[in-house]
Amino acid sequence: MGGEPVTRRDEQPGPEDIPRILVVDDEKVIREILADFLSMEGFWVRTAEDGSAALVELSRQTYDLVLSDLKMPNMGGLELLEAIAKHTPHVVTVIMTGFGTVETAIDAMKRGAYDYILKPFKVEEVVHTIRRGLEKQKLQAENLRLKEALSLYKVSEAIAASLSLDEVLETIADAALDEVDADQVVVLLDNGEGGLFERTNDLSERFVHRGRLPGIDSAAIVRWFEEDRPLRVHGIKAQGYFFAGDAETVGPQSLVVTQLRMRNRALGYLCAVSYTRGKKFDEGQRKLLSIVANRAAAAIENAKLYEDLQATFRQTIRGLASAIDKMDRYTAGHSGRVAAYAQLLAIKLGMSEPEIEIVRQSALMHDVGKIGCVMNLNKPGKLSQEEYEIFKQHPGFGKDILEPITFLNPLIPGVHLHHERYDGEGYPLGMKGQDIPLMARIISFADTYDAMTSDRAYRKALPHEVATNEIRRCSGAQFDPDLAAEFDELIEAYRKEKAEKKAALHADDEAEPDGGLSKT
Repeated sequence: MGGEPVTRRDEQPGPEDIPRILVVDDEKVIREILADFLSMEGFWVRTAEDGSAALVELSRQTYDLVLSDLKMPNMGGLELLEAIAKHTPHVVTVIMTGFGTVETAIDAMKRGAYDYILKPFKVEEVVHTIRRGLEKQKLQAENLRLKEALSLYKVSEAIAASLSLDEVLETIADAALDEVDADQVVVLLDNGEGGLFERTNDLSERFVHRGRLPGIDSAAIVRWFEEDRPLRVHGIKAQGYFFAGDAETVGPQSLVVTQLRMRNRALGYLCAVSYTRGKKFDEGQRKLLSIVANRAAAAIENAKLYEDLQATFRQTIRGLASAIDKMDRYTAGHSGRVAAYAQLLAIKLGMSEPEIEIVRQSALMHDVGKIGCVMNLNKPGKLSQEEYEIFKQHPGFGKDILEPITFLNPLIPGVHLHHERYDGEGYPLGMKGQDIPLMARIISFADTYDAMTSDRAYRKALPHEVATNEIRRCSGAQFDPDLAAEFDELIEAYRKEKAEKKAALHADDEAEPDGGLSKT
């Protein structure tokens, strides 16, 4: 009967390395002859009487090659070929036909069939054609594995190249979307308190959905992995790992999850979801996702440590800046304002985000060397020449303070050289023009402007117009002339925006409701 096994071996599928053949023909004698002979040649064989029965069998078992007649009732070879190409494209197809339908057989090859065999045939010819087809399939599989290996190598390189957690997670998500052909990728990370939070939720550009997507139930995933089992489920079982939605919620068709582990510690989970009907993840895709997760775990750990280091870095800078400002009650807030002005100028000049952040941090730390100046910074009146010479040492002291701290080294040019002048008459090195690092030239504007517009022990704050006129007057001497106009524009825009916000806040305070009381 169609669909019954005729192999001389066991009823169950044999070892993975034994090729699996499905013989499809409406003539029982031909099915049985081919099945007997192919079994003796070492193949695992089943049969089906037409295309419809063959599709049922293909849904039950995995096959390497289908040997099908062209002319059959219910569903012929061409229709079967189209269905195989659509649903199981990895299966090699060989068509059998009589002399009168050779042109149709050639048409079948154009549609994806590997080869055709003319009836009446010699069984040796059939075996030879099947072996060539399986060899081709093997080469295609090897090419696919090589492409996957190359892709994984590129992913590994991209992951290892970054210390940014966002970049690492973006690379992981892109790899999962592309390599596993997922509709959605979700990364759940340990929140440090025994729970999980959703750090990444990316959708494939190919995926178009109508309706809401359900949220992943992280607690259900954690419970599953308590038994250290791989998670790959479909249909109703997959839906059990999502929160219940309403009628407009899209139902997941397939879910595969792999754990992100580092030194026997769970960092989180990498989840791939399919919402496309009929698209289910196979075991190979689960293993591929697992490999991506293994490559990613160390990078995630390093990136999280780097984030912690950056947080410590920022706290250190804020603490030092606060200590500097507390040395002089007249300059309280000076470091923060200089950092804000310098950041605005760096943005206006089109610097990259990392460069802007370094400028801001360097500006925040620009006076750190004052810690080494043993003198009274609060004295009324101008400094004596001796005191001024001591004061001029603070950029060098700042450099000395920061140099032993490796992660603060990028800030040194701004801290050390912000008192250099464009005409070369500045200190501590007497650098000139474009030789002065851009960071230092930027901070010079911000520092000078805030110093002039703030109260000092020896004078009151100067008006904004006086400060900007002085900066314009000293353009080309003290300041970089190419940056002077840029700074003038940004400071005017900054003051205007600040005034507008203040006016809006004042207007809100004035517009108080009377509470509906009658005024009689």
